[in-house]
Amino acid sequence: MFLTISTTGTPERPATDLGFLLHKHPDKAQTFSTSHGTAHVFYPEASAERCTSALLLEVDPVALVRRGKGKGRGGAPDSALAQYVNDRPYAASSLLAVALSAVFKSALRGVCAALPGRAEEPMQLRVEVPALPARGGAELVRKLFGPLGWASVEAEPVALDAQFPEWGDSRYVQLVLEGELRLADALRQLYVLLPVLDDAKHYWVAPDEVDKLLRAGEGWLAEHPEQKLITSRYLSRRWGLTRQAMERLELVRLAEADDLEVEDVDNAVDETTDTEEKPVPLAEQRRDAILEALRTAGASRVLDLGCGQGQLVQALLKDVRFTEIVGVDVSVRALTIAGRRLKLDRMGERQAARVKLLQGSLTYTDKRLGGYDAAVLSEVIEHLDLPRLPALEYAVFGSARPQTVVVTTPNVEYNVRWETLPAGHVRHGDHRFEWTRAEFRSWAHAVGERDGYGVEFVAVGPDDPEVGPPTQMAVFTRSDETEKTKNTGRTRNTGKNRNTGKTEAEKEAKAA
Repeated sequence: MFLTISTTGTPERPATDLGFLLHKHPDKAQTFSTSHGTAHVFYPEASAERCTSALLLEVDPVALVRRGKGKGRGGAPDSALAQYVNDRPYAASSLLAVALSAVFKSALRGVCAALPGRAEEPMQLRVEVPALPARGGAELVRKLFGPLGWASVEAEPVALDAQFPEWGDSRYVQLVLEGELRLADALRQLYVLLPVLDDAKHYWVAPDEVDKLLRAGEGWLAEHPEQKLITSRYLSRRWGLTRQAMERLELVRLAEADDLEVEDVDNAVDETTDTEEKPVPLAEQRRDAILEALRTAGASRVLDLGCGQGQLVQALLKDVRFTEIVGVDVSVRALTIAGRRLKLDRMGERQAARVKLLQGSLTYTDKRLGGYDAAVLSEVIEHLDLPRLPALEYAVFGSARPQTVVVTTPNVEYNVRWETLPAGHVRHGDHRFEWTRAEFRSWAHAVGERDGYGVEFVAVGPDDPEVGPPTQMAVFTRSDETEKTKNTGRTRNTGKNRNTGKTEAEKEAKAA
């Protein structure tokens, strides 16, 4: 991938000043090692009238796969082939943005000891990026760079194949920017907007990315009309980080409007006297209740069935009494996100031996899930169509048969307490049903009686005297006597011989 920065000059102010500002001598070709390949800086032309600096990044495909495993498009988590066949070595992306910040670090900060005054002055610049992924097309490119002081923003779409124009344009553009800007401002804009236009990053977006964004966006992002889109894409659509960045950008905007420091605006709360306790999120209360139930049961080998993005698995790993933790989900994407959350690629050998992520459907029996102490179905059953629920019951309670099963599900009666939830709506668009307390207890007792489990109920969250708690939890404990009966060749509580027939749920669960 390739990027050039050009400028013009006069004998009094030669264009070769660009070499001082970039801290790279025009008479030398320099090489720098990056985590995903080798960056080269050289000057195709260097005279008093015109000077061009080029940054060429040679991406190492092997390093891209090893270091980017499961992270963004560089790691291609959803396709093994895409790890090796992709556009990352050729198109400007976060890989080039990171190389830009590493190679031109001082220039990004606007620091130049040799020409301090020149670094603070605008200069005539021309930036060219031959292949830039643009999710949103040339129009979005102009929307992002247009308000930033560039006199000309050219984004020419690249045809899929020049010999077959009827195929249309690709998602790549040839970008040319021309205008009079400070070099540091131009570099910061490129550092932020290259990955924003690509709409992907090759590394895990951690909370410190908010600080990086605000540093690079200083002086232009707070007032940008596409601020929300830039922030969301740069932070890989992580809602919590995006909200944090937007709040801080709003403080910057207010401070600039009143010619104040940010600290003078954000002074409404005296942290030394603030003693108000923040409410604990319901998801956290739910995890705490599940962990307490598992500890009380004495479980050490635990299944998280329908583990989603791995929040519960992460909590289980923090407690050494849980020696083996298996997360199961039907979604490959969810498992990929869970792997990132758990940092499996950087986890120590001993810790990694405790955790495993498996793809599987909970409505089919799975021999891999047998023999565990406990299984958790946290906010899972309501995502199934009711006719499919018996198959899940048999797969978990009839086939896997852990000693303890913990099930949580929303209490629909509590929905009237959610001010933002319209009447008659479920809490999530994918919920197929939400049960009252009576319905949940009836289902749990029926499952326990049929499969030989005792059941206890726990309220999770504030227990409203009229409508109950927001989350209801059932803790199933297997009866040892029932297990003995099962091992003698008779079906639990049905009385029929195992070889003479099976229930419809058993047939459906074993159909795979």
